[in-house]
Amino acid sequence: MIKTLKNLFKQDKERFLIPNGVQDVIPIRKIYDDGVFQVGDDKFSKTYKFTDINYAVASREDKEAMFLEYSELLNSFDSGATTKITINNRRLNRVDFEKNILIPLTGDALDEYRKEYNSMLLEKAIDANAITQEKYITISVNKKSVEEARNYFARVGAELITHFGRLGSKCIELEPDERLRIFHDFYRTGEETDFYFDIKETRKRGHDFKDFICPDSLEYEKDHFKMGTRFGRVLFLREYASYIKDSMIAELTDINRNLMMSIDVIPIPTDEAVREVENRLLGVETNITNWQRRQNANNNFSAVVPYDMEQQRRESKEFLNDLTSRDQRMMFATVTLVHTADSLEQLDEDTEILLTAARKHLCQFAVLKYQQMDGLNTALPIGHRKINSLRTLTTESLAVLMPFRVQEIMDEGGIYCGENAISHNLIMCNKAKLLNPNSFLLGVPGSGKSFAAKMLIVFLALATGDDILICDPEREYASLIEAMGGEVIRIAAGSKDHINAMDMVDGYGDGRNPVIDKSEFVLSLFE
Repeated sequence: MIKTLKNLFKQDKERFLIPNGVQDVIPIRKIYDDGVFQVGDDKFSKTYKFTDINYAVASREDKEAMFLEYSELLNSFDSGATTKITINNRRLNRVDFEKNILIPLTGDALDEYRKEYNSMLLEKAIDANAITQEKYITISVNKKSVEEARNYFARVGAELITHFGRLGSKCIELEPDERLRIFHDFYRTGEETDFYFDIKETRKRGHDFKDFICPDSLEYEKDHFKMGTRFGRVLFLREYASYIKDSMIAELTDINRNLMMSIDVIPIPTDEAVREVENRLLGVETNITNWQRRQNANNNFSAVVPYDMEQQRRESKEFLNDLTSRDQRMMFATVTLVHTADSLEQLDEDTEILLTAARKHLCQFAVLKYQQMDGLNTALPIGHRKINSLRTLTTESLAVLMPFRVQEIMDEGGIYCGENAISHNLIMCNKAKLLNPNSFLLGVPGSGKSFAAKMLIVFLALATGDDILICDPEREYASLIEAMGGEVIRIAAGSKDHINAMDMVDGYGDGRNPVIDKSEFVLSLFE
């Protein structure tokens, strides 16, 4: 009797208790200085952040070129590792926005205009989407030691950066504090500015890095979870349509809510994939032969092969042809999505919106039952995959789940240039960061050229100490310059300002005879 109770207690302990505190809730064992995380006994992961490209607004030819280049990127994935592509929608933090975008007050006479400019920006930000989208790719691999994992990530990371560069996207490695910030901002929404992590100080003091990112509480229910005061739910793509548009992922992540969508990709070696498809095709041919033999035994020599068997034969041949002749690879994929809300009612409404958006593309999302913790760890860019709803896809079929949409321009210290027509976010451009900041304003009369120039002048006068020189033959900038505290020099007949073409100062010219240089200038002026 005692032995039986001990066995029951042991089973209950293995089933319900969480080893090492929060090890299963946040399955990260160790973190290293270079951003490598140990997420299992012999499993390591590393996350890279890549920028978006203008896929949604590209022409058909450019879209095809981007699609083929993205397919090459998917083909480059190593079959010995699992790759996770994550799209992270997070709400703009008001404090960070005001710090990076608004013009600071300086205490001079122009503060009145700075306050008005800042209030205009805040009003535009409230009306805009207020959601920023970040994209990550996480590679997880089984290695015996962290040194082997580092060597592997160094080689794979260089290939990733090259392929993303061909797409026009920039891919960078994430440091450990940057990776932990992703989890902190998800677990503790609204407290983004409170995050601070220094791995050297934490190691010196013996603190646990999980204390910097964990929510106050995490409760898992049958079909949702509660994270502090917020509610969340994990969905997975259960049924795929036979035809999917490349805009499906963009529409699913277009909702104005905090969410993360992850696509787990497991490449299969081509030789194993071909062998598997040949075995399947052989099985289909055997079934067709047996069916025809039975029909012949019944003296039915004109019977037509059933449609489902013929379709299986045709699809198997197409799949085999893709693998052997069209540079396609066989891959397993899992799509998971986690979204959060302030209340359970809002969470249910958002879930219905997501399910409806998927049904519009003839796909079926479903809520994970009693697997919310496993689904959450799968959706987050940790490097885990706990959900086994795998779907067999070719490279082209997987490339349809296109993570790219449109580039966001949100430069620190940038000028407000309008609203993004696709994402409805603000466009804040800092021309000083461009390779060539020079520009022309061209357009038909009444299109807003003068207004755009005046906005640029006002921003430079309020936010910088740059010198602004304006040649204004139409005299339309005088009132603006006077309001900004500038000096207006009027050159006209009868004005108090004039230009003395004969004026010379000490050092006039380039070391030559100043009288000759001045004479040439006067002659050219007369001409």
